[in-house]
Amino acid sequence: MNNITRDGDPVLRKRAAKVEFPLSAENKKAANDMMEYLKNSQDPKIAEKYHLRAGVGLAAPQIGLSLQMAAVLVPGAEGKIDLEEVLINPVIISQSVQVAALDEGEGCLSVDKEIPGYVPRQDRITIRYQNLEGQTQTLKLKDYPAIVCQHEIDHLKGTLFYDHINKENPLSIADNAILIG
Repeated sequence: MNNITRDGDPVLRKRAAKVEFPLSAENKKAANDMMEYLKNSQDPKIAEKYHLRAGVGLAAPQIGLSLQMAAVLVPGAEGKIDLEEVLINPVIISQSVQVAALDEGEGCLSVDKEIPGYVPRQDRITIRYQNLEGQTQTLKLKDYPAIVCQHEIDHLKGTLFYDHINKENPLSIADNAILIG
């Protein structure tokens, strides 16, 4: 946790640079380290031993690198994994008009305090990105995995989750929005 860049560091508010291929050894290591952090943070014994907060996504700016790269590890039902991927140069190429939000709000490994409020996002998105080998991939996501990826892609644009919360009424959201629990 000590190596996670904290809110207030300018790298979190910068638009990250595109990643060039083939990946440098340093960028490959960063991608692998981000995924390893997520796996360790979701393992209760390892997380307790190393005082890790559980995470489902980690973007390169959160480890001090202003690069368009993020790791996502979204657990599913019965111990399965819904999504495990390193997204490089990700772009949302389509999105639904349906708004969704997590019913308990969002958190962030870079933000040490709880900030209550709904974070409106699109319920369904399609992402185009490159994998670690540089191959272009397309991913269609909905509900929780879609929200996680939008949160991480925001990091690459210098946006934090609480920027989306309604300042006057944090718990207001569109009447037809889906709340995901």
